[in-house]
Amino acid sequence: MERMAHFVVKRRGLVLAAACVLLVLSVLGYIGTRINYDILSYLPSDLESMEGESYLEDDFNIASTAMVTVEGMDTADLLDLKAELEQIDGVSSVFWTSDVVDVTVPKEMLPEEARDMLYGRHDSTMMMVRFDESSASDKTMAAITQIKKALRKGCFLGGMSVILEDTKELTNEELPKYVLCAVGFSLIVLFLFMENTAVPLIFMLGLLFPIVYNFGSNLLLGEISFITQALAAVLQLGVTMDFSIFLLHRYQEEKLNLPNEEAMISAICKTSTAIMSSSLTTIAGFLAMCTMSLRLGFDIGVVMAKGVALGVLSTLTILPALIIYFDRIIEKSRHPVLTPHMGAVTRAITRRPKTILAVFLLIFVIFGRAQGLTKVYYTLTDSLPQTLTGIEGTNKLGEDFDMPSFHFVIVDDKLDTAEMKQLADELDAVDGIKATLCYEKFVGGSVPQTAVPDDVASLFHAGGHRLMMITTEYKPGTDEMNEQVAKMTDIVKRYDNNGILTGEGAMTKDLIVTSDHDFSATSVTSIVAVFLIVLLTFKSISVPTLLVLAIEGAIMINLGIPYFTGSTIPFISSIVIGTIQLGATVDYAILMTTRFREEQNNGLEPLEAATVSVEACAPSIVTSGLTFFAATVGLAFVSKIDLIRSLCLLISRGAVISMIVILLVLPALLVLLAPVIRRTSWHWLENEPDSHKKTNSKERVSVEQQG
Repeated sequence: MERMAHFVVKRRGLVLAAACVLLVLSVLGYIGTRINYDILSYLPSDLESMEGESYLEDDFNIASTAMVTVEGMDTADLLDLKAELEQIDGVSSVFWTSDVVDVTVPKEMLPEEARDMLYGRHDSTMMMVRFDESSASDKTMAAITQIKKALRKGCFLGGMSVILEDTKELTNEELPKYVLCAVGFSLIVLFLFMENTAVPLIFMLGLLFPIVYNFGSNLLLGEISFITQALAAVLQLGVTMDFSIFLLHRYQEEKLNLPNEEAMISAICKTSTAIMSSSLTTIAGFLAMCTMSLRLGFDIGVVMAKGVALGVLSTLTILPALIIYFDRIIEKSRHPVLTPHMGAVTRAITRRPKTILAVFLLIFVIFGRAQGLTKVYYTLTDSLPQTLTGIEGTNKLGEDFDMPSFHFVIVDDKLDTAEMKQLADELDAVDGIKATLCYEKFVGGSVPQTAVPDDVASLFHAGGHRLMMITTEYKPGTDEMNEQVAKMTDIVKRYDNNGILTGEGAMTKDLIVTSDHDFSATSVTSIVAVFLIVLLTFKSISVPTLLVLAIEGAIMINLGIPYFTGSTIPFISSIVIGTIQLGATVDYAILMTTRFREEQNNGLEPLEAATVSVEACAPSIVTSGLTFFAATVGLAFVSKIDLIRSLCLLISRGAVISMIVILLVLPALLVLLAPVIRRTSWHWLENEPDSHKKTNSKERVSVEQQG
């Protein structure tokens, strides 16, 4: 490490030049990284609903569709609109009445199911637009943009493909606001708590490099989700700012006895171990998300773990070079700062540690119960503004046609006409089903089979399978829809054991089941990973137990608050917030416990050691916690996407709750369980206490408080 530190300081110009070259390459990588806006595409590929989506896309070319509801338009204009839409690049076909019968034939001549699907209230009709590629593909997104421009008055565009394109537009519009809020709010905190005006700006410049590197290197992953894109920069800023603070404080301390360059070399060597070990718990927390069955967890986990690792590397290489370059400016920009005084807290710990612990346990139980009662939603549409084009169009489908969603049933083509009709009749009888449309019912009406064009027939029969399109009155993610999906699946399996029910309703139901499993898996994995890291750090069984218990209590309080506020949170929040909050804030607990152990080794009794630890660690913990809070809280106010807003609110609130628990509850735990810690730890105390050490410890805290 000393050799590397010497190179970074002595060849700082070369280091910064190389960093800038990598920055340019990373920008190019960022531009080339594809963003995925379809959460359902992250479901495990072995699920039946996902297998069905593959059939719809590969065989029937119908996995990606949009519905155009048209009110009060005459036939000639409808035909012109249909022809115009069919000419758009990326559109495979546009299905309407004219594909089945001559437009001069009265709609009453159509089969009932087809009539109910194609004609609705308010003098409305519906066109089904099929795309060449999947809903979230760039080509489909571009086609939808062109369709929006082509639509006329009285036209409404709906369906999941449209909602995904709306999400893309909204996210791209808001992303600069996310970064500005994170940087602006973080700077305010740093200006208040750092004594040098220039330091926060240098920190932000230093963090620019690893953040851009992280986004650029995502090119190696092929694509990332829009959730990851929205949160990565903000989270990376919040969780890696500590490293910059650690390095600067050590450098300023070393400068008291050494020239600038030598002081920086010493600072790098002395903080590298602390920074790398501190980052391990954060990295472990993010990597725990890779255990999720929902591949979105892998997406977020890998990107964020990579971001933290790049943050550590940049803090030990690029930031030292920047600090040396701007050292004179830093020294000239000193100003008064806010210094957290924890006198009241330390007195409470000294006088009432048992009371503090009892209150914490009571809150733990209450909020633990509330967490289980917090309402969760699973559909993307619930997280978006209801004024978006796709949502208004989808709502119009429900209003005019009573069909807010579609099911697709795929069965073997060995089923004969009679079996298909019987299957359709049984599905029709399920509560909430609006209509069941299949080739057999289509042909069984007044339209002769020879009159059905091949491209229409291919909607129902392809790749050795038969297809039914079923409209439902229920919305995906509701209890009614989940019950409907279960009943329909049972019926389909009786006719074809390999039959598949897919569509947004079935996929959302699978998402619910998968999420329940992922919540348990990620929680256990993150707890075990952090427990082992802390165990190896302190060589103790009791210490990691206490630290994890304290942070898990903070997490439980955080997730229980929405129940008392009457809020409904997105499903992903309950899965990822535990791992993020645990990994990102357990460092505060490690810092406090390390200082507590140090003060005990300096001869203080547990009560005195806890008092000194709180007073000494409070400035660092408060600065770090509030910076993390500031980096994420702004998004909760500026984002129109509730999924992003809710996640950031939970993360920012979690940082503050963890900070309070570590400053208040953890010291009480350390005081009360000091004998247990000593018996269950390997060499917790190095030497017997003596009065000389005790005096030096108190003098040192006094000096730290004055500084």
